[in-house]
Amino acid sequence: MSGPKIQVVTLGCPKNQVDSEVLLGQLKLGNATIVQDGEEADVTVVNTCGFIESAKRESIDAIMDAVRDKQAGRAKKVVVMGCLSERYAKDLSREIPEVDAFYGSNQIGSVVQAAGVDYRRELLGERYLTTPAHYAYIKISEGCDRPCSFCAIPLMRGGHVSKPIEMVLSEARRLAANGVRELVVIGQDTTFYGLDLYSSRRLGEALEQLSSVQQLRWIRLMYAYPAGFPVEILPLLKEKENICKYIDIPLQHISDPVLRSMRRGITGSEIRRLLENMHREVPGIALRTTLIAGYPNETERDFQELYSFVEEMKFHRLGVFTYSREDGTAAEELGDPIPEEVKQERQSALMQLQADISEERNAQLVGSSIQVLIERHEGPFSIGRTESDAPEIDQEVYVQSDDPLAVGSFHEVHISRSEDFDLFGSPAISSVSLTI
Repeated sequence: MSGPKIQVVTLGCPKNQVDSEVLLGQLKLGNATIVQDGEEADVTVVNTCGFIESAKRESIDAIMDAVRDKQAGRAKKVVVMGCLSERYAKDLSREIPEVDAFYGSNQIGSVVQAAGVDYRRELLGERYLTTPAHYAYIKISEGCDRPCSFCAIPLMRGGHVSKPIEMVLSEARRLAANGVRELVVIGQDTTFYGLDLYSSRRLGEALEQLSSVQQLRWIRLMYAYPAGFPVEILPLLKEKENICKYIDIPLQHISDPVLRSMRRGITGSEIRRLLENMHREVPGIALRTTLIAGYPNETERDFQELYSFVEEMKFHRLGVFTYSREDGTAAEELGDPIPEEVKQERQSALMQLQADISEERNAQLVGSSIQVLIERHEGPFSIGRTESDAPEIDQEVYVQSDDPLAVGSFHEVHISRSEDFDLFGSPAISSVSLTI
């Protein structure tokens, strides 16, 4: 007998995506049918994000879409989970009574049961991947102990909880055996990994053990907090062929007054020394960062210091958020004094500067050959990424060849042309598929 037809709508970051994949694994093994269209679903589960105001609005819109399907008789039940639900369940249940149940980020068992499927406690991280088969995210920890003034994540996800190394390794091996070749290591703060379980940080040990999984060609580190960064991992990035020379390190700002108010636990000069150390210890490392424009006490002078910093450091990849005032955070009491148009202007200025930096960096690659992981096809192009590019957020390489290159395969690509955020090329003459 077949189970209910269930649609899972996922919003927000890769950490939410992993939660949905674990949920989908439970549902499928519970004999549910997974559907993509809400009009076909008996139950719609919306996994929400509550990180910033725009994410909240997107989550509310998705919930209302599901409610409309229910009101039209197309769905029997709507279940809401995730960060927004964790934080605002009472308000949401009062405002949107048509939703049948609200659950937090760490209540997947309850969500499974609310969807009409028996929860199986014996499952050990089995997932139904929603990424392409060749890459997957692996969440090594949940929650965060950092006191950042602008961030509501600890209010939604709780304190830092590490996943035991044995469980991380077991999950990685299972993913690799199913064809995953790139593993993207995530957590609210990956640098804190192990402190709660082992009384010391064990990120280096976790990366080293993951690198022993031979089928994994790329292991990529994301969400690395700068204060107290575990510099002992840098030799691993240099020496291990399958650990990418790439780090996502959200810096948020460089001005000391802003960093102090943000409660980041690090000064501008310490940030500079850390980045210099990374470049020295790992030649050719690609650094991605995110910044906040328009934090309440950011003066024009602070912003100019941030602009000069980006100009100086020439990050490989960079994203900029405008400040969003969040309930319950330490920065809430500062108000939101900087006009939205000023925030947008500062964000645009930084992103235009980054476009110029990226264009300059890409132009230097013309004439060289780079290893590319093929992701998809579009017209005459096989499109992929380099070791310096994380999935979904970084730039791509457009590869023109006589025959489409297999998705999930690695190829040496000769770069013939560049733009600000894209590269163009063709398979190098000696290129062969490097798929394992």
